[in-house]
Amino acid sequence: VQLQAFGGGLVQAGGSLSLSCVASGGTFSNYVMGWFRQAPGKEREFVAAITWNGANTYYSASVRGRFTISRDNAKNTVSLQMNSLKPEDTAVYYCGADGDLEGAIYALTSYDYWGQGTQVTVSS
Repeated sequence: VQLQAFGGGLVQAGGSLSLSCVASGGTFSNYVMGWFRQAPGKEREFVAAITWNGANTYYSASVRGRFTISRDNAKNTVSLQMNSLKPEDTAVYYCGADGDLEGAIYALTSYDYWGQGTQVTVSS
């Protein structure tokens, strides 16, 4: 499956951005979808994930209450609404797809496919 992420940009602290990730080449509803991010000099870290039907969502402690993950299986799209952004949210954001459903939903190694990343920059 191929993933393409959109929606990054520059925003002031306290602002909002919405990221989208469009999938092609596979059966989208078969996949757990996740968002990860990687700041300069840091490892890629878990942000949020959503199960195949959207019934369950998971968030890192640092974004819980500010970010919302959702999906539209009819449009092969997973989205990440980011509110109350902070400078520490600055990173390249990647969407990932987990097809074999093995491993922890927050683990980088659980995901089989990745999008190209989109830059989010939050100014103070």
